[in-house]
Amino acid sequence: MANTPDYHWPPMEARKVIGKSPKRLDGPMKSTGRAKYSSDLKLKDMLFGVYLTCPHAHARVTAIDTGAAEKIAGVKAVHVLAPAGTEIQWQGYEVAAVAATTEEIAREATHLIKVEYEAMPHLVREDDLAKAGARAKQGGEKLQGDPDKAFQEAEAVSEGQYGIPVVTHCCLEPHGQIIQWQGDEVNAWPSTQFVPGYGGALGQSLKVPATNIKVKMDYVGGGFGSKFGPDAWAVVAATLSQKAGGRPVKLYLDRATEQTIAGNRPSAFAKIKLGGKKDGTVTAWQSDSWGTGGFGPTGGPSQPYVYVNIPNIRAVHTNVSVNAGSQRAWRAPGNQQASYLTCSALDDFANKIGMDPIEVFKINAQYAPEARVETYRYQLDKAAELAEWKKLWHPRGQAGAGPVKRGLGVAFGAWGGAGHASQCRAIINPDGSVHIEIDTQDLGTGTRTIITQVAAESLGLPMGQIKLSIGDSSLPPDNASGGSTTVGGVSTSTRKATLNALAKLFEVAAPALGAQPEELEAVDSHIRVKNSPNKSLTWQAACRKLGSTQISEMGANVPANANAEGLNTGGAAGVQIADVNVDTETGIVSINRYTAVQDCGMIINPRLAESQIYGAIIMGISTALYEERIMDEQTGHVLNPDMEFYKLAGIADIGDIHVHLDIRPENDKRGVIGLGEPPAIPICAAVGNAVANAIGVRVPRIPMTPDHVLAALEGRNA
Repeated sequence: MANTPDYHWPPMEARKVIGKSPKRLDGPMKSTGRAKYSSDLKLKDMLFGVYLTCPHAHARVTAIDTGAAEKIAGVKAVHVLAPAGTEIQWQGYEVAAVAATTEEIAREATHLIKVEYEAMPHLVREDDLAKAGARAKQGGEKLQGDPDKAFQEAEAVSEGQYGIPVVTHCCLEPHGQIIQWQGDEVNAWPSTQFVPGYGGALGQSLKVPATNIKVKMDYVGGGFGSKFGPDAWAVVAATLSQKAGGRPVKLYLDRATEQTIAGNRPSAFAKIKLGGKKDGTVTAWQSDSWGTGGFGPTGGPSQPYVYVNIPNIRAVHTNVSVNAGSQRAWRAPGNQQASYLTCSALDDFANKIGMDPIEVFKINAQYAPEARVETYRYQLDKAAELAEWKKLWHPRGQAGAGPVKRGLGVAFGAWGGAGHASQCRAIINPDGSVHIEIDTQDLGTGTRTIITQVAAESLGLPMGQIKLSIGDSSLPPDNASGGSTTVGGVSTSTRKATLNALAKLFEVAAPALGAQPEELEAVDSHIRVKNSPNKSLTWQAACRKLGSTQISEMGANVPANANAEGLNTGGAAGVQIADVNVDTETGIVSINRYTAVQDCGMIINPRLAESQIYGAIIMGISTALYEERIMDEQTGHVLNPDMEFYKLAGIADIGDIHVHLDIRPENDKRGVIGLGEPPAIPICAAVGNAVANAIGVRVPRIPMTPDHVLAALEGRNA
């Protein structure tokens, strides 16, 4: 291309589509039920797959007999995953699978599979580290400065113990897919966060070239970090399909299996000691933490969180391997736990020295990464203003008379969010239509709308003139939707592709306008000469000059170049304040108001940005008040693998949410930053601190259920 376009985002005052809040393009499809998720599809001659899973937390398969199952009318394929001799490390492990003409027949057949087990000792609880024995593996010690000396010299020392349990993924559409394997061709309709990488990963397992695997997905019913790879159930569905003569097989986990093996957020417990000055400055940190993400190794939460430059630190984490389903990424993995532990300890230190926690958090913001220090201080002040902190906050134990106590708590979070590698194709047709092609996925975040807004802004067109295709492995590859990287990736690749295509159209239209291509601009569905708006062609007239030829141009986001280009960057900060009531007679916690201040770079669609924050807070309040995987120490079973006893927050539990997007010019100029995960981080900490402020004592363990609250009030362990 003779002249490389200027890819920079237009100035705030010049934007016509970006920065506006059109409603989601997929809203009508979803709200009317016309949107078809992969689990909704019904293909010709489709079979239904069902798993037989292990009832033991730890066992060895000694014998398995599938003969009776294979003889049932309607059963077309049986596959054994755990033959005799297999050692199983958690309840719910997949032992065998059946494909049949109906789900009922397949389920009946699994009941006829005879499996003999040798039960083995198990450990399923990690909260009491003393019981873990050899299953606990201590990691290396993080040592900074001289913490022993700093504690000796400290004017004040606070100590506390805190805990946040394992919580499970609760995707409304469970994990699974439909797969058809015929000859050397495989077609897959999965529920995934990684359409462009799904075929390659599946091909490695099936020994089929990735080019022979076609993947298609229009909508996904929740992922939150748990739905990247094809997983074992995709391989099993493909194997059943092949055994059944190439008929498509639909294999989705039932709810109990979903809650048991399809991923969880690891627990984190810690004993934390802080030392410092009576003016609020923390000078010493010591933490001994532990937790589990299931069977096998699990990384611990970073401690201290955000305030990493405290001069004197000693931190040790111990991983506990338990006989339970393994962890998966869960919307800002590791950060909710880290924020809860650090912000709880900071709040307790503020209480110890009799200071306002906001002031203590502001003073110690000096220990955040240098580039974010002033951001946190600004956000702490802004959140306090919006939450009416000066009016409503009070020292612990001063919540007034009556059984219902009101309290406020503050917490912070941090995330990256820079865009991932992404490719996009922009096509301009002679009739003026525009087609954007990109193999990405919309997790419900509004990715379709964002891509279309960027294309419309770049081409000077209304959004309705843009056709978008996503979720198909034949399209230019984007990447996995994880780490809040999608919006930065797709917005950058779309911006470049559309401007590259527009530059080609300028070359065609320039002679008719008596100008050079670089002298043209696209505004309000016209191609016109800059500073001479009367010299113009309508978009359609310019496109007709293409004759029978279409323009097709690519654009890419290359992460290594992103900072220099300025279209997307990473690094998001947020501060949140919870305002709660606690009934000290019943132990019930209710949310009055929840305030979130979030730094998020350049906002493409404020409505969607706010929606991401609303959703994150709703999820966080649910985990703060209700969620916990409950394990039976005797049987090794998950006791609440369902939507009845695994509690989730409802609309009446959420309270009023107030969102403030920190889009000051200095943030806008940083380009696009992902927003899926940053606002999901501080909620448990903010709610926990608010409860402590309300009732005057620390409830050390999330969730803030009545039994935990009442136990803290009575001075006993819940």
